[in-house]
Amino acid sequence: MAIDIGPLWDFDHPVVSEQRFREALSSASPDDQLILQTQIARTYGLRRDFERARGVLKTIEPQIQGASPQAQVRYALELGRTYASAAHTQGAVTAEEKDIARTQYAKALEIAKSAKLDSLGIDAVHMLAFVDTAPADQLRWAQEALAVVEETSQPAAKQWEASIRNNMGYALHQLGRFEEALAQFELALALREKGTNAEATLIARWMIAWTLRALGRIQEALDMQLKLAAACAALGKSDQYVLEELELLYRQRGDTARADAYAQRRKALKNESK
Repeated sequence: MAIDIGPLWDFDHPVVSEQRFREALSSASPDDQLILQTQIARTYGLRRDFERARGVLKTIEPQIQGASPQAQVRYALELGRTYASAAHTQGAVTAEEKDIARTQYAKALEIAKSAKLDSLGIDAVHMLAFVDTAPADQLRWAQEALAVVEETSQPAAKQWEASIRNNMGYALHQLGRFEEALAQFELALALREKGTNAEATLIARWMIAWTLRALGRIQEALDMQLKLAAACAALGKSDQYVLEELELLYRQRGDTARADAYAQRRKALKNESK
């Protein structure tokens, strides 16, 4: 069994994660050390230090070919992520960088399929959507990932379903297929409500309200966004996307005063974050 890296990750604090991975190196098997090094590289990628991430991966490259399938998949995934990922500035990834990333993600997917590493295979498909960013392509990749989820019996792979349905809903929304998008967002919310990630659950509700507005169901969207604003306030924070939607919804209702008030709150929040 390969090392379980899940408990070592804190994606909001990559420096802390890096320290945990380095501490685990001393007692890890040679193969697990390779896996840990790929995750150290990922912590640099999350900090947008892509050159340093590639440097870490370069040091273990000679050993990867003879390593376990999991180490090989994780190496390819992390190398791909240094060229195209959510951490990259939108529109800044060149065609050449996309080609490199696509090659690595495709390699990761091929090895994962062969080794029946379903969760990592889904991760590779998920990352291909950062290379092929057109909504139709993103829908295609989400559908492929969902097919794996529906066929697998592996718990780690099953846990991807809410994220995949969210991605599918977003692609459908971008394509103007709002009813289909709403159906996927509702399924994603049902899954999120069974879990413990409160922030992800709030986002899932926001996606539904956003789509209700697109469908012209203004009162339902407004009710949901007001509840989200209250939930955020209870946590002692505001969300610029909730404020933006409330502004738009009140403008559609012709309530200029409330719309302007939410616009001012959003502007103030944006200035505070600078």
